[in-house]
Amino acid sequence: MERARVSRRALLYGGAGIAAGATTLAMVRLFGPRARGAAGSALAPPARGAPFCGSAASAAPAAVSPPRAPLHPDALTPFVDALPIPRVLAPAGRRPHPTIAGREISHYRVEMREATIRVHRDVPPTRMWTYEGAMPGPTIEARSGEPISIEWVNALPERHLLPIDHTLHGAGADLADARAVVHVHGARVPPESDGYPEQWIAPGGSIVAQYPNEQDAAMLWYHDHAMGLERLNQYAGLLGSFIVRDAAEDALDLPRGDREIPLVLCDRLFFADGQLHYPVSEDPRAPWVEDVFGDAPLVNGKLRPYVEVQPGAYRLRVVNASNARIYALEMSDGRTIHQIGTDQGLLASPVACDRVTLAPAERADIVVDFSDAAGSALVLRSGAIPLLQFRVARAAAAPRRALPRRLRTIAPLSPEGAVTTRTLTLDAYHDPAHDRMLMLLGGKYWHDPVTERPVLGTIEIWQFVNRTEDTHPIHLHLVRFQILDRQVFDVDEYNTSGKMIPIGDRVRPEPGEAGWKDTVRVEPGMITRIIARFDGYVGRYVWHCHLLEHAANEMMRPFDVVAPA
Repeated sequence: MERARVSRRALLYGGAGIAAGATTLAMVRLFGPRARGAAGSALAPPARGAPFCGSAASAAPAAVSPPRAPLHPDALTPFVDALPIPRVLAPAGRRPHPTIAGREISHYRVEMREATIRVHRDVPPTRMWTYEGAMPGPTIEARSGEPISIEWVNALPERHLLPIDHTLHGAGADLADARAVVHVHGARVPPESDGYPEQWIAPGGSIVAQYPNEQDAAMLWYHDHAMGLERLNQYAGLLGSFIVRDAAEDALDLPRGDREIPLVLCDRLFFADGQLHYPVSEDPRAPWVEDVFGDAPLVNGKLRPYVEVQPGAYRLRVVNASNARIYALEMSDGRTIHQIGTDQGLLASPVACDRVTLAPAERADIVVDFSDAAGSALVLRSGAIPLLQFRVARAAAAPRRALPRRLRTIAPLSPEGAVTTRTLTLDAYHDPAHDRMLMLLGGKYWHDPVTERPVLGTIEIWQFVNRTEDTHPIHLHLVRFQILDRQVFDVDEYNTSGKMIPIGDRVRPEPGEAGWKDTVRVEPGMITRIIARFDGYVGRYVWHCHLLEHAANEMMRPFDVVAPA
């Protein structure tokens, strides 16, 4: 019987794959139409400048297991589990301030460990890797300007929960299976605390990281970032929220307390016995696949939960923690959503919209008002995918409070102040060694010499030229940036002659993107320009695609912030 065929773009944008009832195999594409040159042949990748780190030679072929029955989430009764609200982590104690003698800071301890998590009333418990025994992990709250330290402890089992591809860079069979390192996504931190992919720790080890929190209030998040394993470790459950608060945001009349709800979105595949299913290729020696889309949408670790709310306005702090899925969030009754913030904090003014689009790693700070919905059941959904049911109490609504017209001042960075413009291509190749897709940034592998070396305190424009058929969410560590514009270009002409021919006008960012960002959607066949000031620290950081399977297979590059001459 012919399996359902679903376009990859529809899967990315969160509707067709689940709505069409696509099978697991239909939801994972090893590689689609390969990137083509002028003659129509598959583009060959550039030669490698150095061997892989680690060894793949010692990896024996994986044994072929009998098929396991998949879980069919659509056959489960939705909205039977209450939405879990992750607990706010309490400090473990006080430690000396890292730079100021005589002062102390709050210190936290977070343990990575295996736990069993129940994702649905009618699904057996799932083995997951967690922070502090929960998925998502506990919420870490900090105040702007008040540094904290966190000891990240690896108490994971020695053997990995999911299938490792030892042919990937940094994933050699001679390395520890359960290595891990934590990156606080969106944090401005010294390089040694940033979660550099090669700074991993093995089970039994720990590392103390410093978080100065010298940044505006924002919804950040923390997740694993180990080289070659990030896609698996996050899929296994290593993720959580990190909220920075400040006095300016406190002064605004925004919903707070039990009317401020963090929502961590991710999608997974499960077997009928409740265990995680991470798909693999047909080659047991090279099981990596290009993308993973789940048919089970989780919100705070539950499959289609419900939350009880009162008539009135609620602030929803949303993180897209999926490996690949892009969400188009809307309310089932079409009511207006007010977006008040993005990755790096509040927008200048609220934006009224019907839908909010979030690629992996992007965040949205939104307000939904249920004042006129007493006694109703409304659903937050992405296209045809129901995510979360709001059960509005039969009670009198509190007096409506209008959102502030102005949330904060966002001074635009001027392109005239940029010291350089970097053109960085997003490239797709066919890897003949393993007969699979390979995607690179600027035609460079991870281990190639560093080519981006911004000077501390300077402003640069980075223009991403997307030659692939995919939308890539590109994330820069350390810095926040503003999106300047996007523009279509002639991909075929560029691939043939190297000549950049723009088509049409430059398009300004969407209103919900017109704030400080740290992740940007780079659409296929377009030039996307961002502008950033490289403030903070001197040292080595990374930039990468946040489609996790892409990042694991070379779509990640280091950059160095260097001191002024």
